[in-house]
Amino acid sequence: MTDANNKNKKKRAANGPAGPKSRKTRAEKPARAPAKAVSARPPRAKPAAAGRLVLVVDDFHDNREMYMQYLSFAGYRVAEAVDGEDALAKAHSLLPDVIVMDLSLPRLDGWEATRRLKKDPITRAIPVIALTGHALAGHAEGAMEAGCDAFVTKPCVPSELEERVREMLNRAGTAIAAVKPRR
Repeated sequence: MTDANNKNKKKRAANGPAGPKSRKTRAEKPARAPAKAVSARPPRAKPAAAGRLVLVVDDFHDNREMYMQYLSFAGYRVAEAVDGEDALAKAHSLLPDVIVMDLSLPRLDGWEATRRLKKDPITRAIPVIALTGHALAGHAEGAMEAGCDAFVTKPCVPSELEERVREMLNRAGTAIAAVKPRR
């Protein structure tokens, strides 16, 4: 070692790790309160969300992706379908807790897909939320007549859709609890 290195080591030892201006050690410095983090993401795993499966049915990829990502961040498991026929197949194979259904779909529209889901004893109890750009008078009533349990018009912010999904799951959970016999 050179004399210069030895002098630097002696200076550091005399001044402490914080340097010559502050001789307090880290343990002596007062602790600051941690800053509160602000996040644009929804809170994780609300009680209704915890592991519940949502089937998002929309033929427009960007809409599906946006709603699926938001619901996933909120703690839901998500699956997707691109049209009414795909929705029927996935509803039977996955048995989701709720279905978010666009009404204007290729091959088989959301109106007919919902009618078929509600006629089928296997899928009849799954809540269906109509998510559509059909905002004219009468479309909400038509969606309810087809079997939809709720109606949300596009464009909607993802948090509004997540709130409606949560409401449907809570309502479905209450109905299921009322039907189950107590032990």
